[in-house]
Amino acid sequence: MTSVVSTSFTLIPNQKYRRSNRRSNHSCNILGSDSQNLSTLGDFKALPLELFQIILEYLSVKDISMLSMVSKTISHRLINYISTSSGSRRLLQQDFHNLELSGRRQGSYMLEHYRSLGLLFKRCTLLLPTKERLKYIHKILSEVSCFKFSGCGIPMQCLGLPCYGMFLQTLTAGWDELECHRVYNFLCELTNLPRKVQTVVCSKPGSARKLELRIRLFCRSVLLDHWMQRSDSAFWLTRILKPWPMVNQARLLYIIFGPISSQDGQVVWQKMTEGPTDETSLKGLADAIKLLYDTDTKEWTADDVISLVDELSVVPREWLLENNARLLILSGNNICFTFMASKAVNGRANELARMIVFLALVCEKDLYCMDWAVKMMQKVCKVFSNQVERNNFLQNVENSFARVIMDMLQSVMSGDRDEEDSSFLNLFHLVNAQANFHKEVLYITMNSTST
Repeated sequence: MTSVVSTSFTLIPNQKYRRSNRRSNHSCNILGSDSQNLSTLGDFKALPLELFQIILEYLSVKDISMLSMVSKTISHRLINYISTSSGSRRLLQQDFHNLELSGRRQGSYMLEHYRSLGLLFKRCTLLLPTKERLKYIHKILSEVSCFKFSGCGIPMQCLGLPCYGMFLQTLTAGWDELECHRVYNFLCELTNLPRKVQTVVCSKPGSARKLELRIRLFCRSVLLDHWMQRSDSAFWLTRILKPWPMVNQARLLYIIFGPISSQDGQVVWQKMTEGPTDETSLKGLADAIKLLYDTDTKEWTADDVISLVDELSVVPREWLLENNARLLILSGNNICFTFMASKAVNGRANELARMIVFLALVCEKDLYCMDWAVKMMQKVCKVFSNQVERNNFLQNVENSFARVIMDMLQSVMSGDRDEEDSSFLNLFHLVNAQANFHKEVLYITMNSTST
């Protein structure tokens, strides 16, 4: 039988390569690798590095960002360019305090510039691990003092932190939660934010006003204000609040979103306790509460948010009920009902009845439809387990109207009036609120009986 000879084995060469031959072969591989890197530069391979960087001076940040996606080699060259003094000087614009730049148009230009710069860094550092990306970016941005937590002497007139926030938002857009957790932890280590927050939430309100202002500006401008998606804003607000107990969460929420002085931007702690306030003072707090309540997140339950609202209403001490009622109205129907239903379930009918009175007062003052307050009372009545409890609650509402009116009347008769005569004006609004409230009740009653 004829055997078939296999030819799949490795042939042993007759003559070994000399060491010099192997060296020359290795050199050829290196040259081939360099040649490959150069080839990825396209037409730029004929240009010296210095000339390549000069050309970059004529490109916009958006164009450079697009160029960074051409190849890994070009991206590496762009990273080197950013690190040069000329590249850093051109890209890290720092006209944050120029009076001519404080206008709306120029402010928008600066924000747009740092949005484009964030996209450039996002693309250039795409292949780096998150930790290395953050270290490199911090190394570049650390040259700008206005990007630091306390780096600017006039933070209220500075665009630095908003620009930094726009940069950060663009950089991290689309990152998963784990990477964003790392970003937040990196920023906390960088700024020592937890220690600063601990100082203000554990101290007497207003005892560290400048630090309160710095925390507010950093959290709002860098972490919260630039997100388009509510879920993103909720994620970052949760990172800020969740490490702290509920009482400290309420204090911190007030620092970040509460009313501030128009003169120096510092938090006004007595705004909710000294007299009725307006919607603008409460809108930031209401929007933050709605953000946590409405956004689908596992970290906040309805009970958590309602407890936060309850704690907020005693910061720094118990609010006027009118301000509490106005916050509930601004927070929306769901939060308002859930808050009041929790009081009904927990046997706090007297507090609930007084809240109904002040909901009616706010509707009268702020020109909301009074039938909303009546329908809210109807809805809350259904929470009570039996007719006896419902009747007692309705009796408490009427008694509360009478007591509050008598208290206001006594204040008017005592002659303790201010320049605006606010006590008499409050009494006037409350009497009208009671009349309109009962008018809506009569409408509903008569319509239901006629049908």
